[in-house]
Amino acid sequence: MSNTHERKPSWIKVKLPKGKVFKDVQKLVKGNDLTTVCEEALCPNRGECWSHGTATFMIGGEVCTRACGFCATRTAKPKPLDPEEPRKVGEAVARMKLSHSVVTMVTRDDLADGAAGHVAATIKVIRELSPETIIEVLTSDFNGNEEALATVLAARPHIFNHNLETVARLTPMVRFRAQYNRSLHMLQRAKEIAPGMVATKSGIMLGLGESREELLSSMDDLLAHGVTILTLGQYLRPSPKHIPVIRYLKPEEFDELREIALSKGFRQVASGPLIRSSHHDANFRPELEIIKAIQADIEQNSQS
Repeated sequence: MSNTHERKPSWIKVKLPKGKVFKDVQKLVKGNDLTTVCEEALCPNRGECWSHGTATFMIGGEVCTRACGFCATRTAKPKPLDPEEPRKVGEAVARMKLSHSVVTMVTRDDLADGAAGHVAATIKVIRELSPETIIEVLTSDFNGNEEALATVLAARPHIFNHNLETVARLTPMVRFRAQYNRSLHMLQRAKEIAPGMVATKSGIMLGLGESREELLSSMDDLLAHGVTILTLGQYLRPSPKHIPVIRYLKPEEFDELREIALSKGFRQVASGPLIRSSHHDANFRPELEIIKAIQADIEQNSQS
């Protein structure tokens, strides 16, 4: 087992934040009292993404009600939701002129709807202020509450993302209070509740001790539950208190897994050591063009 003091492989390289655009984004986020998963989750791509004027906003507060073994987000009793947060996020997306915005959340098991209404309100403000922006949401499992899920989907995000994170065997260790089959069920229900929404998306971290067979089985499970976009990335241990890295996969292994996933039927796959579920991967652009085309067809048919 490795720990945070061991030398990481040469291919695990994080670019340091730099440049005027990065500083402008940082100033905008801090000035509007916003939280980004880029910072809270210690994302290795935050320098690259911010330097390109993109960010993933994390709403619902800065603390989570679950203590997952892999996550850097602090666990504590959360504060009440900030009613101004949806507006702040919407204004930031507009000012940054994002073509693709990602809104993620801390898990709020303390709230009856799991903060689904708060997520929906944020989607609505982004849509109002930036009607051309593709809106992706990365949510919790809402404890299996389908009414909460329907609330989010009623706000019409373009992409619904919920991470499987790991294989079935490791889920109890990696995702505290989460359930492998419940996550799959919520992804499937998202497609059933909002059939006009083109894409459901999920991500898996690698290097936690999963076998190749288990990983391929998880891919099959996601496909069977309607997921079309997949991200595969290396797990990086946030601190000595978190689950250790069992193995660092080589870049060529990620390349091979991407080809396998595509051959299985995923429409878009981002796979690499530093890929994260909210990473703005250029390879997703064809999927977004498909989304726009299908939406145009839906609107045309509804008018005829």
